[in-house]
Amino acid sequence: MIAARHLSRVFGDRSAVDDVTFDVAPGEIFGLLGPNGAGKTTTLRMVAGLIAPTSGEASVAGVPLTRQTIDKVRGQVGFLTEAPGLWDRLTVEVNLLTYARLHQLSDPHAVVARALERFGLSDRATSLCAELSKGLKQRVAIARTLLHDPPVVLLDEPTSGLDPQSARVVRDLVRELKARGHAVIISTHNLDEAERMADRVGVLRRTFLAVASPVDLRRRLFGSRVRIVMAADASPYTAIVERAGGREGVVSGRELSFTLDDIEAGTPPVVAALVGAGAAIISVKSEDQPLEDIYFALVGDESGEEGGA
Repeated sequence: MIAARHLSRVFGDRSAVDDVTFDVAPGEIFGLLGPNGAGKTTTLRMVAGLIAPTSGEASVAGVPLTRQTIDKVRGQVGFLTEAPGLWDRLTVEVNLLTYARLHQLSDPHAVVARALERFGLSDRATSLCAELSKGLKQRVAIARTLLHDPPVVLLDEPTSGLDPQSARVVRDLVRELKARGHAVIISTHNLDEAERMADRVGVLRRTFLAVASPVDLRRRLFGSRVRIVMAADASPYTAIVERAGGREGVVSGRELSFTLDDIEAGTPPVVAALVGAGAAIISVKSEDQPLEDIYFALVGDESGEEGGA
């Protein structure tokens, strides 16, 4: 659905994006992560056809991104920018009607009426956008983004600044898009949100530092850890765990955590060895490093300025 190959973008003497390659399949949510200035928005703008890459190529919904096809590509993309960009002095309905007509949709009034109902905005159709809360403005902006039912949806910080209830509405919508087969890219600083929603993430710092599922990134950087809780002090059992294949054991009272190369294959022999040695085991569970730890292991604490954003 989205195929980007060696995309780069230079603004003056500043490189904003350098040699970025990735794919997003239908029904996949791809999380775009990185510090401020990493090139996330520039990457989205190139995929949306709003700016041309300095080098590299991309295709969207099977259409190569060229000067000749740019209008067709834009018709295949719904792009939610970080700022809603609504006309404050126009009503919600007129805002949506304007975009429906720009997309040359047949029967724009019917399309807008369905969008108002779908996003719970029917009772605010005649409200000026200036009168809306931030959460309602974001809902209108998302409705506008999806008016033409694009197969590709790009969301730049879709829940930034929203209250928990509004953010949940947005997350539910993204999952609905996935279920309907849309290809979705979410640029976000909310790492917990990315971990819960994204099938894969790309950690960007002008170029990709890593592209994988959160699970694969965790295993690549930290290995797979298991935490076992016992009925008594766990320290006498560290040697047994090591002999059974566990590494980097850490004891904390009745808890013993350790790394395995393969959790599914390696956990049963360790548990069997512990039980054979007389350990009374209360629980066994994987010990996952949060995506935040993975993120900082890749990008560190530095950030930059995103050229041309």
